Amino acid sequence: MKKYIVVLLVALVGVISTASAQKFCYVDTDYILAQSSEYQQAQDELNKLSIQWQKEVEAKYTEIDRMYKNFQQEKILMTEEMRIKREAEIVQKEKEAKEYQKSKFGVDGELFKKRQELVKPIQDKVYNAVKEMAEKGGYAIVFDKASDMTMLYTNPKYDKSDEVLEILGWKKGKK
Repeated sequence: MKKYIVVLLVALVGVISTASAQKFCYVDTDYILAQSSEYQQAQDELNKLSIQWQKEVEAKYTEIDRMYKNFQQEKILMTEEMRIKREAEIVQKEKEAKEYQKSKFGVDGELFKKRQELVKPIQDKVYNAVKEMAEKGGYAIVFDKASDMTMLYTNPKYDKSDEVLEILGWKKGKK
């Protein structure tokens, strides 16, 4: 048992000493992207498409709701066959609305594809600029302050976002 603890301690000391020799910095990709007019235009276009498609989806569900209300009011007067037919129509319309919604907003929907088309090239530019900055600066690891990774404290002297903006040729903004 002591043997395992000693080996673990030696390994831990080795990792700590190796890590202390590495250079680290961080960038804020939200800040960087906010300086790009191209990115802002892409976001505006995506927002317009999203709003348009959301209105279309809502219109489909409004129509379904209207059909259902009419059905509820008229079903007393319908034969069994007519009720079954009308219910099937409503179910079919609902299915079509869900499929439409999925085709626009689903994982492989049009909004996702459009985002890939418009935003990915810009993100690739930023990634390449971060890579260039890291290689020039000799950084072993570059963290992204904008990602889900929690950074409880950041010293501004290690923020290299403005260097990435310089590489991209974009203007610096307010943080």
